Amino acid sequence: MTDRNFNKDYVFDLLRGAARFTCSDLLSALAATVAEFPEAPIDNAFNHKQVASKQWARDMLATHTAGAFDHVWVMGGWIGILPAMLFDDARFSIKAISSFDIDPAVAPIAEKLNRKLSGKAAFNAHTADMYALDYTGADAPDLVINTSCEHIADLPKWLALLPPGCRVLLQSNNYTSEPTHVNCVASVDELTQQAGLSKLNYAGALQLPKYTRFMLIGRV
Repeated sequence: MTDRNFNKDYVFDLLRGAARFTCSDLLSALAATVAEFPEAPIDNAFNHKQVASKQWARDMLATHTAGAFDHVWVMGGWIGILPAMLFDDARFSIKAISSFDIDPAVAPIAEKLNRKLSGKAAFNAHTADMYALDYTGADAPDLVINTSCEHIADLPKWLALLPPGCRVLLQSNNYTSEPTHVNCVASVDELTQQAGLSKLNYAGALQLPKYTRFMLIGRV
């Protein structure tokens, strides 16, 4: 048994045991995903900083909206952790979530993670460029989430693709030492100015080890 296989089996058994002890559907789905995709970066996607950021987004979304959505679009959805956390939260009534990421390797992982958690709702993971999407079609979203605005060189250009009045949740950070972070902001005020939302329901900051994450909830 290689070290990698040992680590996979160890994580799978640990998650499966924790899922049974806590009766957590989310942990059970994570365990099944680890078993099917042992090479997937689930440890990175579900580390304490990622979870804290997404839990903050989930809590503020529940606080500052009614929590009922027909179709949520998640940009840069990666392996689908945020949709899984939303489906796992009884405060939300969501008919469908679509996750979009430019990396084709992550869609099957996101589908596996969210298959059971979505229940009667619909979940789909798509390989797509966020600049090439039609945000105004028949299946248009009533909430667009982008927790990776630090990766977008021109945030106003992307936001201009969304229809006026579309609800958004945006996160960015000040972690400038990461080379792929091409558009970090120094404060929530800078993010607010950059986004130029027509209505702002929430603006805040979350201090994490090594960086601060900033978030806006409102309408374009």
